[in-house]
Amino acid sequence: MSLLSHCGIQGIQESGIHDITKDEVSTGTTIIAATYDGGVIIGADSRTTTGAYIANRVTDKLTKVCDNIYCCRSGSAADTQAITDIVAYYMDLTSIQMGEPPLVRAAANVFKTLIYENRHQLTAGIIVAGWDSRFGGQVYSINVSGTIVQQNISIGGSGSSYLYGFMDSQYKDGMSQQECENLVLNGITIVNFCLLLLLNF
Repeated sequence: MSLLSHCGIQGIQESGIHDITKDEVSTGTTIIAATYDGGVIIGADSRTTTGAYIANRVTDKLTKVCDNIYCCRSGSAADTQAITDIVAYYMDLTSIQMGEPPLVRAAANVFKTLIYENRHQLTAGIIVAGWDSRFGGQVYSINVSGTIVQQNISIGGSGSSYLYGFMDSQYKDGMSQQECENLVLNGITIVNFCLLLLLNF
């Protein structure tokens, strides 16, 4: 056993050069969704990482499922994109069959089912956010094991650990759209600042 494998370092070639093609592309993410009085606001950072390497600085982690539903993706970029494509297909079918936009909770339940049934193969955390005429603005958080929770505000991804206290102290029911936008923007900014400090420490 080499020293490198003993220390748990993966993706190192015999030459000692790190082979980034062996690492799974991860979104290295901070995602936020919050309800306000009349709708929802979603936000995310834009970095995609492969191990310690930033593979893309302008990744879009906010994906349209249908006209009234979006999702925030964290985890494996490939896994979350594939799941989102499947859910979007089902929501299109539902919309055609029902003759109206699908319910946000219907999309969240399809995400939950796909993630739960494939939890041993996927690395996917999703926040589903949207508005429908029956229940108004809604946010659902689905973690990598397929557990679903409806919340007024949800944060996810590896950057979320820096945000729990800030979001709990700043979020309040009945916020205006502008207040909610500012909260989400400030949350993303705080995480980016914390990560910058850690990198320069």
